[in-house]
Amino acid sequence: MPEYEIAERHRVDVNAPADLTFSTACAMDLQDSAIVRAIFKARELLLCAKPQGNTLPRGLLAQTEAMGWTVLAEIPGREIVMGAITEPWKGIPVFRSVAPERFAAFDEPDHVKIAFTLRADPVGTDRSIFRTETRATCTDDGARVKFRRYWAFLSPGIILIRRLSLRPLKKAAEYRARKRQREQESALVL
Repeated sequence: MPEYEIAERHRVDVNAPADLTFSTACAMDLQDSAIVRAIFKARELLLCAKPQGNTLPRGLLAQTEAMGWTVLAEIPGREIVMGAITEPWKGIPVFRSVAPERFAAFDEPDHVKIAFTLRADPVGTDRSIFRTETRATCTDDGARVKFRRYWAFLSPGIILIRRLSLRPLKKAAEYRARKRQREQESALVL
């Protein structure tokens, strides 16, 4: 998505190998955070949405795929780009999958195309930089007007969710790295 209305980028340095950092990010569950749950609840209230009784699977990637997102591109164990078509200003937005080869050209009026990236870059053998980026673009002027109003009003919560997710990711990936190191050291002793 070379042209976009908004782009949100965040990163964190992690004392864990890139593969562990990436797999930890993919398995994260944003619903584990009380603040994130409160932000989602506030969005429901502000947009007069009726709560959904859906139970989503655990893990960020499993949740987004269950909601309708699709994999647009992937470097296994290192980076994944997910995309969906939606009308985010609706109380309960529906996320529609579009085949990767059709995503860039999708131009059905009154929609927003959103893509997000999870990426872990190695810094040596035991450190990495985790990056996330979200881009959105509108399919027409009508969608652009609605999206700008939506984004001006709700972006602080969306950005806060992204930022709040970095600390638990770092902590979990570093814990997994220490555990892996202990297991490898134990195996050498035996």
